[in-house]
Amino acid sequence: MKIGEALPNFEALDQDLNAFKSENLQGKPAVVFFYPKDHTPGCTAQACAFRDDYEAFGEAGATVLGINSGSAESHRSFKEKHHLPFTLIADNGGKLRKLFGVSDDLFGLIPGRETFVFDADGKLVHRFNSQLRFEEHSKKALKVVEKLTHQTSN
Repeated sequence: MKIGEALPNFEALDQDLNAFKSENLQGKPAVVFFYPKDHTPGCTAQACAFRDDYEAFGEAGATVLGINSGSAESHRSFKEKHHLPFTLIADNGGKLRKLFGVSDDLFGLIPGRETFVFDADGKLVHRFNSQLRFEEHSKKALKVVEKLTHQTSN
């Protein structure tokens, strides 16, 4: 995905086996972060950074969504264990990863870690890719969301 492109249209199951549709992200800023695997140190740090910043995302009117290829059951236990307040999506077969253009890292051995920020119109305004700077995903996304909110309130 390139800056300015529209949020891809998709439907997938969340951690509770409910159908989640991308249209639920329309009308307000949305942060979609891809992470390699539930219950691993780096992914836990990344998800917990989004958890810790969740109130600020909410105050800015943004929705946060985490995605990886783990099962809904794995997502549910990850969410419960770490008290994650946002939805986790099961990317069966890596279809969403492909749809968003998230590439693998380390010679294709590890799924990529990438965060996308969309404005209220569903246009991509920021993309951040880093396999090792776990907490920066949330920090950078929050700065972009707060800037979007500030622009629309002026």
